Amino acid sequence: LVVATTRPETMLGDTAVAVHPEDERYQSLIGKTVVLPLANREIPIIADEYVDREFGTGVVKITPAHDFNDYEVGKRHSLPMVNVLTLNADIRDEAEIIGTDGKPLAGYEATIPADYRGLERFVARKKIVADFEALGLLDEIKPHDLKVPYGDRGGVPIEPMLTDQWYVSVKPLADVAIKAVEDGEIQFVPKQYENLYFSWMRDIQDWCISRQLWWGHRIPAWYDAEGNVYVARNEEEVRSKYSLDSTVELKQDEDVLDTWFSSGLWTFSTLGWPEQTKELKMFHPTDVLITGFDIIFFWVARMIMFTMHFVKDENGKPQVPFKTVYVTGLIRDEQGQKMSKSKGNVLDPIDMIDGISLEDLLEKRTGNMMQPQLAEKIAKATRKEFVDGIAAHGTDALRFTLAALASNGRDINWDMKRLEGYRNFCNKLWNASRFVLTNDKLDLSEGEIEFSLADRWIQSEFNRTVETFRNSLSQYRFDLCANAIYEFTWNQFCDWYLELTKPVFANGNAAQIRAASQTLVHVLEKLLRLAHPLIPFITEEIWQKVKGFVGITADSIMLQPFPQVEENGFDLEAEAEIEWLKEVIVAVRNIRAESNIAPSKGLDLLFRNLSAENAKILEKQTALLKAMAKLDNVQVLAANETAPLAVAKLVGNAELLVPMAGFINKEAELARLTKEIEKYQNEVKRIENKLSNESFVAKAPEAVIAKEREKQAEYQSGLEKIQEQYKAIEAL
Repeated sequence: LVVATTRPETMLGDTAVAVHPEDERYQSLIGKTVVLPLANREIPIIADEYVDREFGTGVVKITPAHDFNDYEVGKRHSLPMVNVLTLNADIRDEAEIIGTDGKPLAGYEATIPADYRGLERFVARKKIVADFEALGLLDEIKPHDLKVPYGDRGGVPIEPMLTDQWYVSVKPLADVAIKAVEDGEIQFVPKQYENLYFSWMRDIQDWCISRQLWWGHRIPAWYDAEGNVYVARNEEEVRSKYSLDSTVELKQDEDVLDTWFSSGLWTFSTLGWPEQTKELKMFHPTDVLITGFDIIFFWVARMIMFTMHFVKDENGKPQVPFKTVYVTGLIRDEQGQKMSKSKGNVLDPIDMIDGISLEDLLEKRTGNMMQPQLAEKIAKATRKEFVDGIAAHGTDALRFTLAALASNGRDINWDMKRLEGYRNFCNKLWNASRFVLTNDKLDLSEGEIEFSLADRWIQSEFNRTVETFRNSLSQYRFDLCANAIYEFTWNQFCDWYLELTKPVFANGNAAQIRAASQTLVHVLEKLLRLAHPLIPFITEEIWQKVKGFVGITADSIMLQPFPQVEENGFDLEAEAEIEWLKEVIVAVRNIRAESNIAPSKGLDLLFRNLSAENAKILEKQTALLKAMAKLDNVQVLAANETAPLAVAKLVGNAELLVPMAGFINKEAELARLTKEIEKYQNEVKRIENKLSNESFVAKAPEAVIAKEREKQAEYQSGLEKIQEQYKAIEAL
């Protein structure tokens, strides 16, 4: 029989050859024996479905002591297991023969020929091949691709071999842990990671828990001179439990428990278990475990199994260790590669927080400044920001960046520009707070108050931000939490509300100034509390200065209540009015920018086709609009009233006209209007195409079709108005 092998030296430990039970070529040989060359002993020919009859000759040598698959075949057929290698992977002087029960097997002859004893495995391999060839037993040698495990320390192939190990039968534990997730006692966020958990747990194998490491929890087992095993918590308990006197010499197992076995005990062992401590009663089970997807099986599953096995409630029901498993993504570099020291793409958070020079950066990345070629190579391969050194950004900026990038379960491709942007955000919050607290017109005295439209609006916007933040937090969407804080702080509070208060402090009465002052400091104080979980250091620092303005005497922002949504805190009227005013102000500012008109230059603003609702807003807020948009006059034109030559913008259906007499640039304005015309024409065409699509019209609800037709009419009307403006200016 011709067999193939990639490790000829293991032939000394063969105890059978196997063929497929349905292979017609070898049916007559099953149950007979062959002589193992060199060792000159008879071994059986067995039938096993493990054999691939289409591969090679369809005959496989079986070496149970040195191959994982062969080991399983050996167990199925009760084959002896012949270990021919030492722990140094040298050929043994005398084979170690073990039965399928794990005990030494007597009566089986497996002598190792003298020529091979003590040879290093690769030396033995060459000699065995040469001897086969000399005996005329070598059929052929040819290349063959296969996966070989290499040791991460020595860099040499790892040889499978028989050793005594300790195992846990985990399937009974896994069944309970699977049910806990199926029944919703434990939930994964995002939910799809339950599938990864189930795929591991439903195909779980016995777990080898002993490790040959230098540190860890020692295996609690002792051996006597005859090899008998005694298991207990310590040697004293062994002697008591097994009635062994002091004359019996005991030696503890040198192995330690698998790291994940020890880690699996974490949730309860840290709280005093097995004693029923107050900490165990108070903190177990916890609410949320935060971890990466790569250790769902190695750590999360084992904590669930162990906890539910060892910890029961007062009714004997297994306790879960935590109620929710929040799975984060992994942080990768900008090219999406996993960060590793060997690639030189690892970033130290401390460097980003405190800053690092080019020299220090290269030293960290090379490990030795005496390697200039490597330093130059890394510098060229790395982003410019790193080559120039990393500027200090602060802990808060780094925390906020990580939160903003933390989409559910997705890996994070790190971007230094995002970190720079959020450092600027922290600066924005600091400067806004300084503006509020150093305002010499701030009046927090008691007396009559008159809240302005802007005061009502910012309080409503903050309440809406609290709602968004808390809803996002409940869904573990930390990115949406960060976005809510950023949007409110930068765009609403700083860019708009602080500007809207300036006219009040400049020209308002005492009641209006008091209202603006109270709104400023109270919204700022609540904003600091809302942002504190994301940026704790800067918010604590500012809050210590703000608390006196709002009458708080507590020592720390951490001791203050987290903002709640106020059910009556939404002012829809104020939100709608401010949003319309903001659109008008932005439109006027755009006209200034496009026509190159200085911000200090007063303008006239004309409205045409103004709705009754917006006319009421304008009537109440003309002074505010004039102050914010730098307007000299505001006028509403009658339907048939002719307007002077002007630059026009549309806000909804209303036409905004800024007379351009004296400073209009005809070519620039025609170019701008051409772009506006193209934009409106594209929108009209897009909707026309949608409404002409028979499939869309047939499937879409009538309300959707009606909405599209309404939008089409609005765009068509706007297009006609802009085309009229174009003709008027073209005629100049």
